[in-house]
Amino acid sequence: MKWVAAPVALGAAILLAGCTPEQQRGFLPAGSEEATNLTSGITGLWVTSWIVLLAVGVITWALIIWAAVAYRRRKGQTGLPVQLRYNMPIETFFTIVPVILVLGFFAFTAQEQTKIEARYENPENVVEVIGKRWAWDFNYVNEDVFFQGVQVQTDDDGEATEESMPVLYLPVDKTTEIRLETRDVIHSFWVVEFLYKKDMIPGQTNYMSFTPTKTGEFMGKCAELCGEYHSMMLFKVKVVEQDEYDAYVASLRDAGNEGQVSLEYNPNQAELSIDNDNAKSQNQ
Repeated sequence: MKWVAAPVALGAAILLAGCTPEQQRGFLPAGSEEATNLTSGITGLWVTSWIVLLAVGVITWALIIWAAVAYRRRKGQTGLPVQLRYNMPIETFFTIVPVILVLGFFAFTAQEQTKIEARYENPENVVEVIGKRWAWDFNYVNEDVFFQGVQVQTDDDGEATEESMPVLYLPVDKTTEIRLETRDVIHSFWVVEFLYKKDMIPGQTNYMSFTPTKTGEFMGKCAELCGEYHSMMLFKVKVVEQDEYDAYVASLRDAGNEGQVSLEYNPNQAELSIDNDNAKSQNQ
């Protein structure tokens, strides 16, 4: 075995050393490196999971091939080999190891999820994100200004136009709380490079907390099928320096966008009202 193990270990080391940075990060989206203070933990969980699963796969395939070769029918053999009903040590091993793996994956996933959804006691920046079919509204709570988005427009080729995309501004290196609301159906807030998404449930407020650690522009989208134009429910996130963020807030205030967008314009409420009126008419 040592003559086999040594070349295998050497080959694995050479293969891993030749991996590109993208491959070493498990092909996660470009630009997600240190995008927030939590992306490194998510990346570590993702890459470690793949390494463990690949190791399990290699061992499993090796055992299958070994059994097929070692116990193959030889020339001149007839009939069936000796049949065994069970092997307690092997069956115990095949039961305990997967349970340990599942519990381990669950524990580390729950740990990372808890970090993201734990609320800061005094966040430096608070934004309320409201999903609606099929656009986004952003309430900048601390500054008491808002941005009200419209559905993304498309060009002649059916591609989203950049200038019509809602933009969420965030200051870099500031503890940030995102409050997630929906005005109609279930949506899901997903900033791709932040490596996490969270559902927006009618009648319920969900939270995400993080600190953007890198300036730049990141892609966002709804990750929950929400109707005909779900694919166009896009937005961008711009993480900027504090002075640029302050200038943007000032531009919203100058445009008359003071105050906060409410949740009262809910088409579900309108539909309910219409149904009630119809029911009353029928009863009369």
